[in-house]
Amino acid sequence: MPLKGCVMVSSGVLSDVDFIEELRLRRWARENYVPADERDTAWHPIILEEMHRKDGEVHEAVLVS
Repeated sequence: MPLKGCVMVSSGVLSDVDFIEELRLRRWARENYVPADERDTAWHPIILEEMHRKDGEVHEAVLVS
């Protein structure tokens, strides 16, 4: 399921991203968060990492409440 504005990596080859681009990717990940089983493994690793971080935050919030 393609998502509007998704960032994809071809063949696992990563190029270095500057700090601003990393922040953009992390923001996109938070604004377009999807559960782990719906994520495309072709998304940029920064996006996947940020969604994984958000998974942890959601889990922590459930434990606290």
